[in-house]
Amino acid sequence: MNPAVLAVALTKSYRGVRVLDAVDLTVEEGSIFGFLGPNGAGKTTMLRLMTGLTRPSGGRIEVLGHDVAGAGNAIRANIGFLPDVPEFYAWMTAAEYLTFAGDLFGLERRVVTQRSGMLLELAGLSGVTTKIGGYSRGMKQRLGVAQALINAPKLLLLDEPTSALDPIGRKDVLDMIESLRGRTTVFFSTHILGDVERVCDSVAILDHGRVLTQAPMSELRTRYGRRTILLEVTDGAEEIAALIAEREWVSAVIRKADGAIEVTVTDMSRARQELPALIVAQHAGLVRFEAGEVDLEDVFVELVGGVQP
Repeated sequence: MNPAVLAVALTKSYRGVRVLDAVDLTVEEGSIFGFLGPNGAGKTTMLRLMTGLTRPSGGRIEVLGHDVAGAGNAIRANIGFLPDVPEFYAWMTAAEYLTFAGDLFGLERRVVTQRSGMLLELAGLSGVTTKIGGYSRGMKQRLGVAQALINAPKLLLLDEPTSALDPIGRKDVLDMIESLRGRTTVFFSTHILGDVERVCDSVAILDHGRVLTQAPMSELRTRYGRRTILLEVTDGAEEIAALIAEREWVSAVIRKADGAIEVTVTDMSRARQELPALIVAQHAGLVRFEAGEVDLEDVFVELVGGVQP
C-alpha cells in the first residue's frame, strides 16, 4: 500500500531563502497526521506543494501514489483543502455553498444533494437556514471542513483550522476532524500543541524548514518520556530507597523533602512490575506511585529549544 503522502529530500526556496530544507515525510493512508511547527516554519508552503499550487526547488513529493508535479487535476480531484483563512459567499446558505462547491467538481446534482445532507449533519449545521454572513467563526470553519469533503477526497488538507477559534469552536472542529478517523487521510497543519495531541495518530515537528522528528504519538512519548517514578510508602523509606538503588534498571534514587522517593529508571516496564512487589516484600504500604508522563509540549520544547508557539 502506497502512503498517502511521500516527500523525499523536498526543498523549496524563494529568492534564495530556503523555506523547506530537504524534508523527508511519510503519511500513512487513513491516519490523522499532525504537521506541527511554529508560525513561519514552512507549514503552509508544504501544503501548497502537496496541492500543486507551487513547484519544488528540489526533491520530490508524491500524493496518493502520484508525483504532484505531473499529476495535474487528476490528483486534485481526490484532495480536499481548507486554507487557513477560508472565504465564503456571505449571501449563500450552507446548503447552497456546498452545492456550489459540488458543482465546481462536476458532481451530479443527486450526489451533491446526498453528500450535502450528510456533511451538514457532520458539521452540526443541518437545518440552519441563516446566511453564511451571520455565522460565527466556528460555524464557518465547520462549513469549511464540510466543503473540503464534498468531493469525498482520499486526502484532506487542513491549514491551521482552529487557530482563531474560541475553546468551544475549537472543540467542535476537533470533534469533526476526529470523526473522520479511518474514513480519509487527514493532514492537519497547526502550531497548537494540544490540538495535535488530542486528535492525531502521528506527528511531524517542523522548525525552520526542517523536519526534526516524525513518529506515532505513542512512540514519541516513549522516546522522549521522563523515565521517573515518584513513590511514597508508609514506613521504611530509607531502607526501601537503598534496595531500589541496587536494581540494575535504576539509574538514580533521590529522597524528596516531603519524604517521597524519586526513582529514575532505564526500563519503565520492569519498574512498574517490580517496584510494588519490592515494597510489599518490605511489609510497607504504597501510598503514592506516579510514573512520569511526557506530553507533546515536552517533546516540542526539547526538539525546538524555544518558547512554545
